[in-house]
Amino acid sequence: MPEYLGRGDPRRSLDLLWGDERAASTRGPKPGLDVATIVRSAIELADAEGLSALSMRRVAERLGVGTMSLYTYVPAKAELLDVMLDTVLGEQAEAILAATRDRDLGWRAGLQVRADVDWAMYQRHPWILHVSGTRSVLGPNESTVFDATLALVDGIGLTGREMVAVVDLVGTYVGGVARVAIEAAQAPEVTGVTDNDWWLAREAILTEKMNDPTRFPTVTKVSQQGGFDVAPDAVDYILAFTLDDFAFGLQRVLDGIESFITARQSG
Repeated sequence: MPEYLGRGDPRRSLDLLWGDERAASTRGPKPGLDVATIVRSAIELADAEGLSALSMRRVAERLGVGTMSLYTYVPAKAELLDVMLDTVLGEQAEAILAATRDRDLGWRAGLQVRADVDWAMYQRHPWILHVSGTRSVLGPNESTVFDATLALVDGIGLTGREMVAVVDLVGTYVGGVARVAIEAAQAPEVTGVTDNDWWLAREAILTEKMNDPTRFPTVTKVSQQGGFDVAPDAVDYILAFTLDDFAFGLQRVLDGIESFITARQSG
């Protein structure tokens, strides 16, 4: 089950997200501790051990304070998760704004930048993929990312609803493939079996059972044509295959958007 955003108190969560000091409790604060420090520690914990390890107690342990000290600043884990995600999206916003300052970049190159920035963010913070995207965090950094990406497709003939759909299409595609890639990268550690060992244990058996071109003619043909090959220097076959698919698929997504825009501009 994914973690859902916005499960805490709306007022306190949004106050925290937008930097309103009134979000803090009236209880006496511990010197040297603040919301940013707590959130950064929580992000480091999730980066290292995954979202399942996140709790107020574990964050407090990392900071060397009592758990109750955190509640002076953050009401509960629900509000903490909201601020964690928006803080990470601040990295995304900074990277997108830096890369798209050139107003002559063009919508396609701009969306490629957005996709690359998203991909890098998921590699740094894979736990994000276990947070449901059905409810937005509604923080300043998420809003900045959305605004900057919409600006890339503004003024090219799309309606407002189409602009949002195009941005969502790219973001959803990248997130979906990133989830597969990260699961592939984590599989050896989680299962205790390397990809090479996993394949070697099955290769001879599968060759024996599937070596029938009359039963699987198209698979046989595609295999002979290199359809399942990756670069010879690839260390991790599954991850390399996924990365190839990602690069190919992203260009086809952008091709489709380009075709739609061209049709719209031609009337």
